[in-house]
Amino acid sequence: MTEYVTRARLPQPGTPVDGPLPAAGPAAPAEPCGPPEPAAASVSSDGQEAAAILEAARSSVDPALRTALTALPAPLRRISLYHFGWEHADGTPASGNAGKAIRPALVLAAAEALGGPAARAAAVPAAAAVELVHNFTLLHDDVMDRDTTRRHRPTAWTVFGDADAILAGDALQALALGLLAQDPHPASPAAVARLAACVVELCAGQQVDTAMEDRAPTEVALDEVLAMAEAKTGALIGCACALGALYAGAAEEDVEAMDAFGREAGLAFQLIDDVIGIWGDPRRTGKPAGADLVARKKSLPVVAALTSGHPAAEELAALYGEPHRPDEDVERLTLAVERAGGREWVLEQAADRMARAMSELARAVPDPEAAGGLLSLAEFVTRRTT
Repeated sequence: MTEYVTRARLPQPGTPVDGPLPAAGPAAPAEPCGPPEPAAASVSSDGQEAAAILEAARSSVDPALRTALTALPAPLRRISLYHFGWEHADGTPASGNAGKAIRPALVLAAAEALGGPAARAAAVPAAAAVELVHNFTLLHDDVMDRDTTRRHRPTAWTVFGDADAILAGDALQALALGLLAQDPHPASPAAVARLAACVVELCAGQQVDTAMEDRAPTEVALDEVLAMAEAKTGALIGCACALGALYAGAAEEDVEAMDAFGREAGLAFQLIDDVIGIWGDPRRTGKPAGADLVARKKSLPVVAALTSGHPAAEELAALYGEPHRPDEDVERLTLAVERAGGREWVLEQAADRMARAMSELARAVPDPEAAGGLLSLAEFVTRRTT
């Protein structure tokens, strides 16, 4: 079995998350997958290949998304187009950022890795469906988290109100399932069933996340937060990879390996996202420094710090137990998380999860050349800074 290697650029403790991220040390997969062959695939470290893949995915999927949105009633269409960055609040055209397109890019890359260019072309509806589901979750998350900024502009609920933002999200979910159900591709029934199951898992993960907000900081276990993160983030990324495999006509064991690859890469993605939520540069994230700490989110670095047994964990627990104040010392919270080992644990865990992801990918796509697009995207999720 071929060994896959990524030069994942993970931020090191004590460095700001505002530029190219320094290389992390190697991490071994949690479960061995047999002796690797001498050859290894390595991903370009400059990010240009991933950027090109993401741009190509955006170009392929955006027309399908725009067509799908035209089927919505006018008020819901207006909210959705605003959310995607394609219209201003008054309905006039905009050239905003519709997101990085990581999930649809994974659908298309998985389809191509297992079935070639023809499979990639056929998988565009599946890629669009995944992106619609992702944006359904963003609309709902923004309401529940009371986030006021998304992609450097006001969130939909702050512009149109809670009810309309929620209903627009519901409509996007229905559009996604309808888009797949109407697709004549033979993989469509299995894809619909898998995406629907994924939505249930996403909702379950979000329910756990919101329930944690009412619990004391010391009452949340690290395993709980990891499971929640897999459900909220890993599930959809795994589903994206599995849908690409389905549209390539892959064997069931390869579909499941691709799902596992995506879940592990997705968990690494969330781990890095949690680092950015505390240490990210506001100029790049579009959110205030330490936004997750101000919101008292029980993110992975925070819970890792709280459960570390380090003396700084007690200070962090006391600070987290207090309500946010306008004059709050966010830097003190940030330092407490770091001193208690929260950041270091998250970065080590992210490297480990990426090693597991590579192991699963090698099961489904033994040829490193064929897996090149997936490898580039896997590297991208661990070296991004916004």
